[in-house]
Amino acid sequence: LILIGGFVQLLAGFLAFRKYDHLGGAAFLTFSALWSSYGATKVLCAAPVSGHLLDIGAGNTEGFTAGSVAFLVLNTFLIILASSFNVVLLCLTLAMELLTICFLLFTLENLPLPFEIVVLSILSFICFYGAAASLTNCMFGKDLLVMGPPLLTVQSSKKDREDPLPCVCPKSHLTSGLRTIAELLNMGAVCGVPTDTVYALAASCKHPQAIEKVYRIKDRPQEKPICIFISNLEQLRAAAPPISPLLWEFMENVYPGGIGCIIRKGEWLKKLGVGAGYSRVGTQDSIMIRVPDLTVLVHLIDMTGPLAITSANPSGEVDSTHHDMVISRLGHKLEGVLCDGESDEVVASTVVNCTKIDESGIIIVREGCIPAGKVMQIFERVKNR
Repeated sequence: LILIGGFVQLLAGFLAFRKYDHLGGAAFLTFSALWSSYGATKVLCAAPVSGHLLDIGAGNTEGFTAGSVAFLVLNTFLIILASSFNVVLLCLTLAMELLTICFLLFTLENLPLPFEIVVLSILSFICFYGAAASLTNCMFGKDLLVMGPPLLTVQSSKKDREDPLPCVCPKSHLTSGLRTIAELLNMGAVCGVPTDTVYALAASCKHPQAIEKVYRIKDRPQEKPICIFISNLEQLRAAAPPISPLLWEFMENVYPGGIGCIIRKGEWLKKLGVGAGYSRVGTQDSIMIRVPDLTVLVHLIDMTGPLAITSANPSGEVDSTHHDMVISRLGHKLEGVLCDGESDEVVASTVVNCTKIDESGIIIVREGCIPAGKVMQIFERVKNR
């Protein structure tokens, strides 16, 4: 019974921590230690040990008594914290305080048996009800068994409760959120968006002033070109760029994904939908194009057309791997951020120069989330085929 009780309390503590319930985790781990100490001490005092009874009253009670007092003090803090959660957890901590008093009286050889029986009965009932209520409410998603309201509540100021975000920050899994960001981009705004690598700043290629704003937001040097994202390779085929069969084959093997291909620039970009932003993306002679492997971003591009994309971080600083990083670092300069949680990667895409793929092969300009060796393997396989 002692082992089972201690194990159950320990398991409850670990489960609470996994659910980020730090109070519940600390409480149940403390209860596990208390229950095990109390039960083990009772057993050792009642069972033969090396042919003798363990007598804690023979001048060696100081350690047990000090431990009991320590549990009393620690559990007092848990009682105060539990009062801000629910009545059941508060009752459980109060019952454990009574059990600690039993432990203390036991070490002083002054524990009345009726008092111990009443305390254990109360503790058993609370534990049974709390477990049944938690399981039932979790299974049915409703408060079928009442846990009780918190007795202590911390009132936050109105300013804290209504702390405004610096820009529009819709959730990526909501259709309305995606439409909101698409509308902003179509009106010439700059927004933070998730990609299949790290978070990026996006501007519609139809609005050159938005692309210029991206440079100002990031303090990005003007000589550094900005790439474009499209939603699928068929868009590129419809624009009919002068691309060799080898390059088509290579792009079919790397798109969609974390590899961007630099190809020769031309009037065909306008057929792709780049429009007025033609002169502000890429260099005078080349442009990097990527097809991301992220459903929400592909849908967004379908709603806006090609997007000018660059990483969502101040120039020279580390990439943003969560929408909170984008909001805190650049949110005051943006019109919106599409919130999608943690990014899939911690580094940006790999960039490959394919402008002379038929003459001298490809050149790795920047190694990112896809290793250079893997890119070269893909190219060699395609070339040999």
